Formats: sequence, C-alpha cells, structure tokens
Amino acid sequence: MKYVITSKGDEKSDLLRLSMIAEFGSYGLEYDAENPEIVISIGGDGTLLAAFHEYEDKLSDTAFVGIHTGHLGFYADWRPNEAEKLVKRIAEEKYDTVKYPLLKTTVCYSSGKKETEYLALNESTIQSSGGPFVVDVIINGTQFERFRGDGLCMSTPSGTTAYNKSLGGALIHPSIKSMQLTEMASINNRVYRTISSPLIFPKHHKVSLKPVDDRDFQISVDHLSVLHRDVREIIYEISEQEIKFARFRSFPFWKRVHDSFIED
Repeated sequence: MKYVITSKGDEKSDLLRLSMIAEFGSYGLEYDAENPEIVISIGGDGTLLAAFHEYEDKLSDTAFVGIHTGHLGFYADWRPNEAEKLVKRIAEEKYDTVKYPLLKTTVCYSSGKKETEYLALNESTIQSSGGPFVVDVIINGTQFERFRGDGLCMSTPSGTTAYNKSLGGALIHPSIKSMQLTEMASINNRVYRTISSPLIFPKHHKVSLKPVDDRDFQISVDHLSVLHRDVREIIYEISEQEIKFARFRSFPFWKRVHDSFIED
C-alpha cells in the first residue's frame, strides 16, 4: 500500500502528519507522493480539495480520506485522536470505497485557442470580469433563458452543501449523479426575466453558457479562480470521472448535514 499525507500547514496538522508517517513506518508501508493508492488529507475540507486537484490525474487509482484538525467537514470526517486507528485500518486494507460525481467545465474561446477543461469536486462559478453579466443559458442545445445578474454557480451533489447552499440551492445526496445551477442576484423586472429557481440536471444533460456582450469572465473551480478572455462558450456536464473516498465506517451524508448545520 502506497500512501501520501497532505497537511493544512498549521502546527497541529503538521505534527499529526509526522506522527502518522512514523506510525505507517512501523507497518512497513511506502510513502509515495507520485503514485499513492491512498491520499490522507489533514486540515479541513479545503485541504482535501487541494489534495484532490493535486492528484486529479490519478483518480482511477487513488482513494481519499480526510482528518479534520478544526471543524467537522463533509470530506474530512476523522478526528485527530482517531489517527492511530485510521493508520491501522489502512495498513490492514480494511476499508471500502464510495464514489462521488465530479463536474466537468469546458471553456471554449472565440479566437480558436485550444479549449480549457477543469474538474470540480464542489462547484464552478462564473462572473463578469467587471461589466454586466449577461449570458444565454442553453440546455441540451435549446435556449432556456437569457440570464442577467451577478453570476451563476454549477455544483456537484456533494458541493451543494458549500457555496450552492448559501445561494439558496437544494442539497443533493452524492449518490445521485447530477449537477445544480443556482443564480447569483439575478435581475428580474418588466424587461428581464430568469427562472429564479435552482435547476437540477441529470447525468445525460449538458448546459452551455454563451456570452451576450462581455466575453471576459472570472471562472472559479473549487478554490481556483482564473480570468478567461475572449470566451465563446462555457460547457457544464457531469464528468465520466469520479472521486473515490476510503470508507472505514458508516457516516451517512444526512448525518453530516445535520452535524454541520443543525446540531449545536
């Protein structure tokens, strides 16, 4: 079993990382940052998101597990005092894997420049670089609406608990292969109209955003935000790739929701 451990970078997380590496050494496991079979993230959900993007080209061969050194996360669900138990379970390979859907974002350019593709574990957002944000929303090749507002957010099922939730989107169980489009401050009056509700799309749907005026956009994928110029179209679809999480015990999605948002 080859493993790697990523850390948030604070003292608590770094010390726990060193302690776990020593513990793994006692089992004779190999530390391999290039081709790990399991990626252990210590910190929080943001740390695991960073680890996901670092190893997104190895998803078919890699499983992820998170330890939270702060608040309970949706991806980081182990506590520091359970690290020794986790190391033993990994060494004995006593775990199953569960797969979560990912979002594929394709940015196409008017200039003919090669398109850019991104994978998102949580969401992808698009906003204007400065002027009014106006795009045509096209669902499976048919125009649905002309959106005017601050921006749009497309999320994965597991990502619906993140920015999507703050925008008033629904929460979707990760076993449902879908993506959700939510609005950011849409303009609705006698002239402009949008649906004003989140839209949930199944696996076989494709959603395109086509600029009406401004072609420069700030596009964010999870924690990465990049300015794209001369954009012709942004295409959202559910990726054929999935992320695998190592599961050592039952921790239902709705319990995570309850513990994160309802329980004191």
